[in-house]
Amino acid sequence: MGEDFPERVGSVGHDARSDQPGVSVDELQRLWAPWRFGYVAGERRVEGCPFCVLPARPAERDRESLILHRGRHAYVIFNAYPYNPGHLMVVPYEHCARLGGLDADASAELWRLGCHSSEAVEARFGAQGVNLGMNLGAAGGAGIAEHLHLHVVPRWSGDTNFISVVGAARVLPRALEEMYDELLPAFEGLA
Repeated sequence: MGEDFPERVGSVGHDARSDQPGVSVDELQRLWAPWRFGYVAGERRVEGCPFCVLPARPAERDRESLILHRGRHAYVIFNAYPYNPGHLMVVPYEHCARLGGLDADASAELWRLGCHSSEAVEARFGAQGVNLGMNLGAAGGAGIAEHLHLHVVPRWSGDTNFISVVGAARVLPRALEEMYDELLPAFEGLA
């Protein structure tokens, strides 16, 4: 057989063109996600702070903007570049980078909408768990550090798999618009 592919039983060959033992580049499955290129390339979908620009659009554009719910002090929006299917964010309308900068009413609504969003993704998508969190400041991992936001990330057993580790990619099996339509009823009538 050749040096790269030993003939002994139990041996694993390695194609130098692939990082997977025993798998050639031609045998790798391709996962296409062209919509992610804008994020990877650093393109912004809107000019300015998206967390200010998107809710300033008329409510008739909420589906296009991925806004599920508009509250008095905060709103719920799908993450356009999700970690997992159904990844939501709860965002205060006030352009504020620090938690201490929000007044008590905005803080209370941010948390209330986070709780509702968590329950909604469990009920509507069958999430087995949820990560809630904030990345504050660029050093804290915030992609948009100037406007704080609460992440609501649905989780399923086994959803953190090899592709994130070896492929530096996420596999998202459902379209954002499809998930928007499925989750929207959970927010209708919410004050």
